[in-house]
Amino acid sequence: MNRRSFLATGLATGLAAAVASRAATNKALNKTRVSAISDEVSRSPQEAIEFARTFGMEWLSLRNIPAPLGSKAVEYHTLDPDELKKVAAEFKAAGIGISFLDTPFLKFGLPGTEPKRRTPEDPAAREKRIAREKVQFDRRLEDLRLGFREGNAFHCNQLRIFTFTRVEQPESVFPRIADIIGEMSVLCQKEGFRMLIENENTQNAGTSVETAKLIKMLPKNVGINWDSLNGLALGEKPYPDGYEACPKDRVWNIHVKGKSLLEYPEHLDWPSLLDALDRDGFTGRLELETHIFGEGQIAGSHASMREIMWLLSARQG
Repeated sequence: MNRRSFLATGLATGLAAAVASRAATNKALNKTRVSAISDEVSRSPQEAIEFARTFGMEWLSLRNIPAPLGSKAVEYHTLDPDELKKVAAEFKAAGIGISFLDTPFLKFGLPGTEPKRRTPEDPAAREKRIAREKVQFDRRLEDLRLGFREGNAFHCNQLRIFTFTRVEQPESVFPRIADIIGEMSVLCQKEGFRMLIENENTQNAGTSVETAKLIKMLPKNVGINWDSLNGLALGEKPYPDGYEACPKDRVWNIHVKGKSLLEYPEHLDWPSLLDALDRDGFTGRLELETHIFGEGQIAGSHASMREIMWLLSARQG
């Protein structure tokens, strides 16, 4: 089947035309292993479900409740139990599973450290920031328990975490970060959850190399949500350099940016990367995080998902 025929006939077949059921998911990457962050691909929960149906997807990932541009972001983990139950029922009725919870935990400054800055910080602003970060730090375990509540509602045991706002010498704070995440991992172990560190250029584990160093200091129920472009701003070549630096047995979820798929300077060699993932036994999911913002985000999400599905179909011959 050529690309044109595939796009004309294969994308709008609906959820019932998925390649295989979840229970029969193949080891090799295929469309049953694809997800997308709902608020990146839609402006409402129902629109997110329709997006999944359009592409025959079985999974979505959750961060903020999808809403019109300019709306205040409301994170799913902040909803009360009754609201979570209602939303979970809607996804279940649509036949959509939740594969990953893109929670924002630990994405703030670590008390006692100073963030790496390009410009001086106003003293009053610094004082407010320090007070805010202390509150965030002190409630870290309370937030984690909200993540457990969200995960139990959606039958998803994977939570994203970060590694605190980047400092001048990130590796100097790795031992302290490892202690903090280690404490959280004990709670996760008791509750049957896993935490996944996302490599993020604003964070102390910003590159794949840094993330690999930190993960060696952490318990086995902490893995990596590898974002294929996030190390780019720190001078890391995402593939093959960034990918090859990752411990393959700890990469459990992958963020796929739209710009890495489409005709942007950040475009990656996804055919080779997909081959590498199969070679290395990756068993997680590819999760679209479009990151093409503004009025063109939804169109960019559709274009990106078409490319993902084309790439996976082409690999199956």
